[in-house]
Amino acid sequence: MTIPSPTTGPDDARLAALRSFRVVEAMAEPGLDRITRLTGFSLGMPMVWISLIDDHWVLPQSCFGVALAPTPRHAMPCLRVMESDAVLVVGDLHRDDRFTTASFPEPLRAMHFYAGAPLVTSEGHRIGALCVMDFNPNRVLSGWQRATLTGFAALVMDQLDLRRSEFGRATVAGRADPSDDACLSVDPAGDVTFVNRAAETMLGHAPGSMLGKSIDCVIPAALRDGDRANLVQIAREAIANGAGRTIELTALHRDGTRFPIELSLSVRQTPMGNRLEAIIRDISAWRARDPVLVLMAQGNTLSGLANRAQFDARLRASLEAREHPGVLLLNLDGFKEVNDSLGHAIGDMLLQAVAVRLPLCVTQDTLVAWFGGDAFALMLPSGTEAASCATAILDAFRAPFHLGEHTVHVGLSIGAALATEGAVSPDDLVADADLALYQAKTDGRGCLRVFDPVLRRAALARRTLQDDLSRALKAGELVLHYQPQVALGTSQVIGVEALLRWQHPERGLLLPGAFLSALEAHPCVDAVGRWIIEESCRQAAAWRAAKLPPLRVAVNLFGVQLKSGTLARDVMNSLDRYRLDPAGFEVEVTERIALQADDTVLDPLRELHARGVSIAFDDFGTGYASLSSLKRVPLTRLKIDRSFVRDVLTGRHDAGIIRAVLGMADSFGLQVIAEGIERPEQETILRAMGCHEGQGFLYGQAMTPRQVAALIRGKGNRRLSAA
Repeated sequence: MTIPSPTTGPDDARLAALRSFRVVEAMAEPGLDRITRLTGFSLGMPMVWISLIDDHWVLPQSCFGVALAPTPRHAMPCLRVMESDAVLVVGDLHRDDRFTTASFPEPLRAMHFYAGAPLVTSEGHRIGALCVMDFNPNRVLSGWQRATLTGFAALVMDQLDLRRSEFGRATVAGRADPSDDACLSVDPAGDVTFVNRAAETMLGHAPGSMLGKSIDCVIPAALRDGDRANLVQIAREAIANGAGRTIELTALHRDGTRFPIELSLSVRQTPMGNRLEAIIRDISAWRARDPVLVLMAQGNTLSGLANRAQFDARLRASLEAREHPGVLLLNLDGFKEVNDSLGHAIGDMLLQAVAVRLPLCVTQDTLVAWFGGDAFALMLPSGTEAASCATAILDAFRAPFHLGEHTVHVGLSIGAALATEGAVSPDDLVADADLALYQAKTDGRGCLRVFDPVLRRAALARRTLQDDLSRALKAGELVLHYQPQVALGTSQVIGVEALLRWQHPERGLLLPGAFLSALEAHPCVDAVGRWIIEESCRQAAAWRAAKLPPLRVAVNLFGVQLKSGTLARDVMNSLDRYRLDPAGFEVEVTERIALQADDTVLDPLRELHARGVSIAFDDFGTGYASLSSLKRVPLTRLKIDRSFVRDVLTGRHDAGIIRAVLGMADSFGLQVIAEGIERPEQETILRAMGCHEGQGFLYGQAMTPRQVAALIRGKGNRRLSAA
């Protein structure tokens, strides 16, 4: 194989060539699978894959002997292969200084030997590498083996060229380009599959250069999160229902300017699947006639601060001047609660007060902007000032805001990103600060976190897990297992706690620790919560039909269920549907959820309590306002956290806390159940203290409904008997 000479010019030409093959994500391609399999057999290599490389990531395709996910491209050997003119051989990756900082994915960390041949298009664009690896270091790759690897790389390019040609024919079949209207088409993934010349002219793109790119290329970076989310949702609805809609968006011209457009959407069926089509109209002249919109484009009339467009422009100018600014993104902690409880007028007053206080915390050359909602941003002249600036802001926000007759306490979470010597774009810097802000919120709020590349990898892992969860939900892979709750002393089963599990097709049964945080951030979490209520009621009715004695069934609530407004109705509808006694059903809330909820949000619990449903406080004693919680939340039962039960025999303080909880429960007329009982001695001392109920491994782990029935009937743990 003769490798074409590399083309000169910016990297975006190479990226455009890569995207034209429509392989920016992993795909099932039988032709490529055959090539990688033959490569492995021919060279005696246990792992073979095709790496396609964009501006940030190595995108594995058609893997043989290994399953790989996208990986940051920094210091990866396939990046050097792509840039070379011949096969690159590395005897031992672990001893080669060029690759010691590479972030190898888990399946590759045990491998030593590496070789790769570049993938080069007929135009000379380098788009990736054909890679092989072996466990044994310092393997010798003979001349004919190198030629074989190069030949298989050529076959990969032939297959990609064939796929691109077939796709192009399928896309334009039956479509001409005579229209004066600007038209484009996207697939369900949001990638452009057709664009006519009128659209390319309107948006400033060269003929054919938009094909295969994400629709993001016509949405300004500052608006992508909102506009693309809306567009994707509309696209899904349109493809599902076969109906079109007309929407307005802000479009991005190739030269960086922005202008308003109107999209008339429709759905067309093609041999490649459904496509969302859009006729685009430039409505700049119409929008310019509205003076209110023009005023809003210049600044934020509510806050008086700079808006997102002005912030981006200043940040871009600073970076182009080779300065090293810092970006701080700030979110108000508790703003939604103020809005919900005191009304939007007070919420607007709070935003205006924040807009006054923030500039007083920083120097005059710091740009303060309002991005909308409770989001603010600062651009510091020097990134080295970020920590001291954030400290001053956090200190200033410890003081309350006096808004008319109301005194409001809100905090801040801050994420920071610093421009370094390397090239960085405004969008990248703001995105990095946003990842740091997410970490600040995760770490408990009211703090500063500075961006670290680890956060980007964590964000990718979260997105991957959430995508996997979406598939799992459709496939019905979430299941409920049940842990027995017993009467101490008699060991009679009096109830069960429903616990969520994920029956993963590859990783087996997953406990909540592996996916719960991703699920809680997933848009479908409220629907999952409703399903848990429905399924646990259905199972309780099934046990009743099987002549098992009555069991109390407890379910854990997600925080979003309290805010949904339908919790009480969801529970009562399920109980009525299966003709269950409300007294046999219990919902569990954690102190953290209860403490973050205002009195209005707690109303559904009050309604359920009034109708006979039990309310339990989970992990009691681990929060920071337990006594006030007992006053606010309508409770039936306290659950003593396993951390206290674990050391009850040896820890004087743990035993004292348990006695205090039991005493408080008695004063308030509440029942108590202890979690995490694993040894008979723990049960004995808890009984002596006056605790009457418990659960833990001593009585049984979480189990399937069938195992619960067998346990109660005496076919499982003989220590237990039915009540």
